[in-house]
Amino acid sequence: MDTQATGSGSGGRPGREMLGSRLGFLLLSAGCAIGLGNVWRFPFITGAFGGAIFVLVYIFFLFAILPIMIMEFAVGRASRLNMGLALRKLEPEGTSWHRFGWVALAGSYLLMMFYTTVTGWMLSYCWFEVSGALSGLTPEGVGAFFSGALGDAGTQVAGMSAAVALGFAVCAMGVRRGVERVVKGMMLGLLLILVVLVIRALLLPDAGSGVRFYLMPDLEKFREVGFFNVCNAAMGQAFFALSVGIGSMTIFGSYQPRDRSLTGEALWIMGLDTMVGLMAGLIIFPACFSFGVAPGSGPGLVFVTLPNIFEHMEGGRLWGTLFFIFLAFASLSTVIAVFENIISYSVDVWGMPRKRATALHACVMWLLSLPCALGFNLLSGIQPLGAGSTILDFEDFLVSNNVLPLGGLLFLFFCCWRRGWGWNNFIGEADQGQGLKFPRCLRFYLTWLLPCLILILFAAGYADRFYAINPN
Repeated sequence: MDTQATGSGSGGRPGREMLGSRLGFLLLSAGCAIGLGNVWRFPFITGAFGGAIFVLVYIFFLFAILPIMIMEFAVGRASRLNMGLALRKLEPEGTSWHRFGWVALAGSYLLMMFYTTVTGWMLSYCWFEVSGALSGLTPEGVGAFFSGALGDAGTQVAGMSAAVALGFAVCAMGVRRGVERVVKGMMLGLLLILVVLVIRALLLPDAGSGVRFYLMPDLEKFREVGFFNVCNAAMGQAFFALSVGIGSMTIFGSYQPRDRSLTGEALWIMGLDTMVGLMAGLIIFPACFSFGVAPGSGPGLVFVTLPNIFEHMEGGRLWGTLFFIFLAFASLSTVIAVFENIISYSVDVWGMPRKRATALHACVMWLLSLPCALGFNLLSGIQPLGAGSTILDFEDFLVSNNVLPLGGLLFLFFCCWRRGWGWNNFIGEADQGQGLKFPRCLRFYLTWLLPCLILILFAAGYADRFYAINPN
């Protein structure tokens, strides 16, 4: 593969660095998509929303919004630019699509303002497990330990700072030598650790009960939750899982050659992402049921329930360490990928040298991540979404319920409308190279039906949030 995209025939700017391999592209894109939502959110909502029924609905929505990922890749590869300039280069004369280019920078910043703090938790717990800080604690003691870590401003800022420093240090090394090489290594390590942990969990006593709870259809729970709520949860999870809407996939498309069609590549990435989510549940639920622990949700599941289980397992410190290394790899791969989107924006739009852009954004990102890191201690009195909420909850809501779906709509309109880049240009770019071609029969669905569905669920998300804050 060429190291540069040169000449107008490639659609690129001279000297643009390219990824070194197809595997690198697949693992880097999957690394952006695979994150903490796959590990603690997907398994829990699968169990809470009807088991195998929810999995089927979720997979349906993955396929439903997968074309948006393909559109992001196509826009990036056709322009050889970050979303900030890609829309300007591809838009028809006299239109103003370029005015939305800032979504790539703003959306990426919003996501990382809380994601760096959560990644810091993973890095901290790698050390806690290795050092034996959790050894000998009672179940109540493990919960108190996590609460104490959240309440310690120094611990929170240190973990967040480590995540910011590691992410930008990798990006400073360049696309091929840094981002691709490091994320490829982390993803291969993540998949290896994942397989080892799944095998260990499935060999635990009564592991079958956990698997049945996780994946057997539960019609009673499905009826209790309601079809619309299941769809809302499944589509929200699908958007977050595929990381579409903020231009991260656009930048990876810009680093990709034209020897492979984009539809097949997107299916591979979606498959990796879904496999990690499903396998994470095969670690968590068998372990919970084997030790008679009720599976919780969110941080309580990962930082309280599972450490308690590891404490009672033979070789528990080893398995606990491997689990948090797995989590750290999953979160850091996303951090590095989104940081690359931020840096590339400055390189493409502002013409800033990579190292200067890296240093600038590292400082700004650290400052903007402070409110979330301090939101559990010094700033815990700020509860923007009502009593008990945190700054993290607010930032997560802005991204998950606003930026991602609305960014997805932007790509749909840009690639389907005549006054945008247009359907024929999108199809022409997506189908270049060997591999699966994009189904042209989906034009009506992508032009009208999917946008309506996204808008309905977008409004439903606000209705649910408003009701949660003002139930009366």
